[in-house]
Parts: sequence; structure tokens; C-alpha cells
Amino acid sequence: MGKPVKNFKYVDYLWDDKKAAELGENQVELFLYRSNILGADLRITNYGGGNTSCKTIEKDPLTNEDVEVMWIKGSGGDIGTLTKKGIAGLYTERLRNLKDVYGGLEDEDRMVGLFNHCIYDLDSKAPSIDTPLHGLLPFKHIDHLHPDALIAVAAAKDSEQVTQEIWGDTMGWVPWQRPGFDLGLQLEKCLNDNPGIRGIVLGSHGLFTWGDTSYESYMNSLEVIEMASEFIANKIEKNGSVFGGEKLQSLPQDERKAKAVQLMPMLRGLCSIENRMIGHFNDSDTVLEFINSNDMERLAPMGTSCPDHFLRTKIQPLVLNLDVEADLSDTDAILEKLKPSFENYKAAYADYYENHKHPNSPAMRDASPVIIIYPGVGMFSFAKNKQTTRVANEFYVNAINVMRGAEAISEYTALPRQEAFDIEYWLLEEAKLQRQPKEKPLSRKVAFVTGAGGGIGKAIADKLAEEGANVVLTDIVEDRLLQAVETFEKDTATYAVCDVTKKDSIAKAYEKACLDFGGVDIVVHSAGLAISKPLEETTEKDWDLLQDVLVKGQFELAKQAVAIMRKQHMGGDFISIASKNGLVSGPNNVAYGTSKAAQQHMARLLAAELGGDKIRVNTVNPDGVIVGSKIWEGEWAQGRAEAYGITVDELPAHYAKRNLLNEIIYPEDIAKGVFALVGILDKSTGNIINVDGGMANAFVR
Repeated sequence: MGKPVKNFKYVDYLWDDKKAAELGENQVELFLYRSNILGADLRITNYGGGNTSCKTIEKDPLTNEDVEVMWIKGSGGDIGTLTKKGIAGLYTERLRNLKDVYGGLEDEDRMVGLFNHCIYDLDSKAPSIDTPLHGLLPFKHIDHLHPDALIAVAAAKDSEQVTQEIWGDTMGWVPWQRPGFDLGLQLEKCLNDNPGIRGIVLGSHGLFTWGDTSYESYMNSLEVIEMASEFIANKIEKNGSVFGGEKLQSLPQDERKAKAVQLMPMLRGLCSIENRMIGHFNDSDTVLEFINSNDMERLAPMGTSCPDHFLRTKIQPLVLNLDVEADLSDTDAILEKLKPSFENYKAAYADYYENHKHPNSPAMRDASPVIIIYPGVGMFSFAKNKQTTRVANEFYVNAINVMRGAEAISEYTALPRQEAFDIEYWLLEEAKLQRQPKEKPLSRKVAFVTGAGGGIGKAIADKLAEEGANVVLTDIVEDRLLQAVETFEKDTATYAVCDVTKKDSIAKAYEKACLDFGGVDIVVHSAGLAISKPLEETTEKDWDLLQDVLVKGQFELAKQAVAIMRKQHMGGDFISIASKNGLVSGPNNVAYGTSKAAQQHMARLLAAELGGDKIRVNTVNPDGVIVGSKIWEGEWAQGRAEAYGITVDELPAHYAKRNLLNEIIYPEDIAKGVFALVGILDKSTGNIINVDGGMANAFVR
């Protein structure tokens, strides 16, 4: 018989007996399973937050004796996605023996280096700072989590008394202390002083719970969190309101989205003075309840309490001094109104750094805000990539929940600024940042690609994403887009159905780019079609269709993109995917060749006009892209084959033979040309790159 499913109101019970049974008695696999389902509930812990472990008996490879090994999430990992590659395996006894060489709080950084001398599994991830917190406790399975409800208890003014009120003598409590070896000693002492407890509340920080099996640890964690959540819910119900009640009402949802679309490129530009950033927007009920409240102006400047929160959100948000009904259409006027708030925020952050730094503190980091609040509209976040900014946004939602709970219990307290600084600029935290992989060439940029449902457009989107860009895929066929976007990693791509012949459709697609990523940096007009007919067979409909898609579409795409780029004040790139046929006169090609020539010359005209805005406009000319190209699926292939007196099947070889390099040209080759222009040739504009294997009659000069 399986264990009965527990009914929890405030957390998700996700344990699957069948899945657990498949793992058998493998305690490490069960620990990983427990970690993943705990990390799947953002009320329990957020991305990268918390830590989990288990202890097993293994054979020492040197002595062949049985030894206890602790398996624990490694540095920088995430329990929700944790795998064997992300954990560290350490000799438990060696780790505990470090107590004999520990020299006190001033010795914390050295101790982290000594963890490496305790490694059992040579494939281990670097051990995290939380390692001794687990190693000095005797339990086989341990969960260190950051549940909103528990941090609310931990951040309440009378946290120790509240812990006693909720759990009686079954829970321990230790005051705030920076994670490290000494905190592990404090947990060990708390357990020794209170034998039989089921867990420990860490002041201003989080929760430790445990069990003899993975399931027992999981259930213990859920039950403790449920009790805290219920306690807070009862307090809120008794109080009748949260955050002092509503100060202003939100705009309707469609108006909030419209405001966000208008504002995000401006905010992105202001946040990107030192480093380009990617944006995220959130107007959930939880966010609106806080940002529209009477207490928001008091609570927001206090800062967050849990270290995992402010490491991602900065110590406090920027609250915009902008009326909810403000007209955002005058970009220059809005920017002038916003700039002083950003300057004041950065000056305050610089003061925070100067007033709390140590002689060996790392240099001050980017002082721009991460979290930006617009009362009545929503909450914006800006960071180096979509995942980081989304996670920062989620963490501030956690911080809101913590403030909500702590205020309901008694009164919210934040970490003292010095404690916060010592975490934010900890040398070990700096070392972790320095270990991060080097950013890719297009990191922090947003690319908008038309015709990206397949063929050349999809290949371009793939290449730009591979080089670090966030990509917005557009096409007129949604099914193609849905299939295409599934091939990208999470947080990398979004999509919008877009008919480039319609101004409003283009506008909606750009709105998606602004709402999902904050703006746009690179626009590639790859959408197209080809019609190959003799003059007498070319109809007015043929002519208009080619002009609308290739020429008018490019004009409107550029016009709307430039408006967004000018809001950002960060320059940009516009790439036209034209054709050799715009340079070379060939048979049966009057409508298509004329449209491609118009695309090419429009790009030159735009390059001449937009250079002062640092917006570069260039052209890539493909030729003979048959394999994988969508335009060859229709009548175009038959028309070109007839023009050359060959069969359709002979076209790839025909095109390869006629270029100087005798090469077949693939969509991926065109994508490389686009990347060269946007990722390498950063001082080129008004240029044409031919990707055709070498066609002498198409040489630009």
C-alpha cells in the first residue's frame, strides 16, 4: 500500500510513491527526487535558493572500509533542477574534524577552501558555504529551505517568541548569522540544547528540517511550512487587511500592459547605462496588492531580509514617481522625469557601498536598480539575461510575501545594512561571480526575426540564440512558430504571429518583444516569398504581394524598430535578408528582383539616416539556398528550373556548380552572415555581405 496523500492547503504535496519506488533504496536518487519536488513549489524555495543533503555509507576507495558520506547540493546549484552532476560528496567525519582547526568568525573564508580536503567523490561540484550547516547535524536527510511563510516568521520583530507560539518546544531558533562554519556550530548547539526537535528556524533567513528517510524529511518540511502558513493566514484574517489597505487602484489589465509596453524600453535604457539589461514585467495580484498599498512606501526602502533575496534583487527597489494616469507617449518628457529618480537611486547605492565597505571589499558593482515599482501598473526587473531577471522578479515576490506575513504577525524587520553589505560583497560571493562563464557575444541583446517559423529565418534565430541573444520569432503561421520556439532553451525565446504587410500586426509583435524582454536591439527581416515568371505572366497581384512583404514590410519593421531603439538610447542593428537577384539581372524575375533591389537600397538609405543614433543597417544577400529554404517548397523552384532548362532535383547541384567555391549554400550559412554583422563587425553600416559561394556578377564592386 502506498502512503496516503496528504492534503495541504499552503504547499503542494508532490511525492509520487510509484516514482519513488522506482528509485528503490538508492538514497542519493531519493534525495535528488526530494530536492526536485521541493524546488518545484516557489512558496517553498525559489530558483537557486536553499540546500538539501543526505548521508550514506560508502566504501572508502583507499581503505575499503565503510565510511559515512554526505551528498549535498553544490555551489550555485538549484534544488528544483538538481542532478548528480550538481552535488558534492564529502567524508562526513573529515568535515566534522574541521572543528579542530576552526579559528572563529575571522576564519570563515579559509574554511571554505578546506572543504575540498573533505571530498569523497572526485566528480563533486564545488561545495557551497552551507556545507557545514548540514555536515554538523547528525540526520540522514536534511532540507534547508527558504519558504515565504518561514522567512516571514524569521523576519518578524519577535521571531523567537513566534516560533515558540507556533511549534512550542518542537522547533529550535537561532538568531541571524551569516552562513558559514560558525552557523553550523550554532545549529549543532541548538540541537544539543533541544534534543528531539524537528527543525530550526534561522532568524531573518530560513528553515532547517530533517528526517531519517527522504520521505520523512519531505513530510517534515511540508508540515512545518504548512503550520507557519496557517498561522499567518489566521493573523491576516483577524487583521482584516494587509499592508495598511489599498492606497490606489490598479489600471485595468489591458491598460497596465499598454503602459508597460510603452515604458519598458525607456526603463531598459536607464538601467543599461553601465551594462545592457534584459527586462521582465509582473502585474500579478500579489504584486499589485503590495505596490498599491499604504505601507509600500514604508516597507520597500527597508530592503529584503533573506540573503538569497537581496543578492538577486539588490537591497531595495526603485519606486517610480510617475502618476498612474501619466501620458507616456512623449518619450523625451518621460525620460526627463525619470532620470532624477535613477540618479538618486544610484547615488544612494554608492553611499551604501562607501559607508559599509571594508579595505578588501570588491569594487562596487553596477548601481542600477534591479526591481522597479510603478504603483497601479506593476513591477519591472532588469538583469543580464531573461532567466536572471525573471528569477529576480520571482524573488521580490517572495520578499513581498515575507513582508506581508511578518507585518501580519507583528512587524517586519530587515537585515541591518552592514550585514546585508557583508553578504552582497562577501569575497566568497565575488569568487562565485568570477567563476561564471564568460558572456557570449550577443548576451544582453534582444533579436527580432521575421519568417522565423522555418528555413533561413529559423536558422538565423538559432544562431543568434546560440551566440547569447534572446530571440523573438515571428511568422504568419502560428503552428510553425509553436514548433520552432520549442527547440529553444527556457527563457531564451518567445514568439508572435506577425504579418509584415500589416502595420498593426507588426506593432503587436514588437509589443511582445518589449513586454517579454524589455525592448529590441537586432531586427532581421527574413520573411519573404519568391515568384519567378516571365514579364507577360507576372500579374499586378504578384507585383503587389512581393512589394508588400519585402519592401513595405521592411519599411514598417524599420520604422517601428527605430522608435523603440530611440527610446532605449543604445543603438541597434537592422538586417535585411535580400538576394543576389537584387544585384544581378536574370530571366523571369522582374517582380522579385525589383523588390530585392528596393530592399537593398532602402537599407543603404536607412544606414545614412540612422548612423547618428548608432543604429547600423546592413544587408545579407543569399543565393541558391535550396536545402531547408521555405521558398523552394512552392512554385519558385519550378520557375527557376524552367528558366535554367533543368529539373527541380538538379537545382542544388546547378547552383553549387555555378559559384566560384562550388559549394551548396545552407540556411545556416546565411545565419553566419547575419551574426558577422551584428556580433563582430560592430563598426560597419550600409554594407552588403554576399553569402552565395562567390558569384562574380554579384560582386558589389
